[in-house]
Amino acid sequence: MTEYERSRTMPAQPEQVFDQAANVGQLDTWLPSELHVRADELPAVTVHEDRTDEDTSALLRKRPEQMRLEWGTRDQGNYAGWLQVAGIGSGASEVTVHLSFFDNSHDPGEQAVTDALDGSLRRLEEQVRLRVDNPAG
Repeated sequence: MTEYERSRTMPAQPEQVFDQAANVGQLDTWLPSELHVRADELPAVTVHEDRTDEDTSALLRKRPEQMRLEWGTRDQGNYAGWLQVAGIGSGASEVTVHLSFFDNSHDPGEQAVTDALDGSLRRLEEQVRLRVDNPAG
C-alpha cells in the first residue's frame, strides 16, 4: 500500500471551503482535469479517467458534521482517499487531501500524485476565492 498526503491553507471559513469541495456538480472545477465524476445515486458515483478512457464505479461520502469527504473504488477496492477541512483561525482554513493505493499497479507514482494533489488544492482555492469574493456567484 502506498499513501500520499498534501495540505494547503485557504483564506476562507472552513464551512465555505467544505461547501465548495463537497459540491458534486462542481468537482470537475478542482479535481485533476483527466478525472470526471458523475453522480449516480449518492454515495454511488462513476469516475471517468481520460487517460485510460475507462469508467470506474466509486463511492463518495460527505460528512458535513466533520467537514470531510471520503471516496474510493466500489468494486475493486484498490484506491481510497479523503479530504478534511479544518479551521485555523482568523477566517482561514487548512485543507488536507490523503490518497491510499492498495494495489501498487494503480499508483501513478509519487511525482504524478503530488503534482495532481497540489494542482487540485490550488484549483479548489481558486474556486473558494471566487465564491468568497462574489457570494452571489
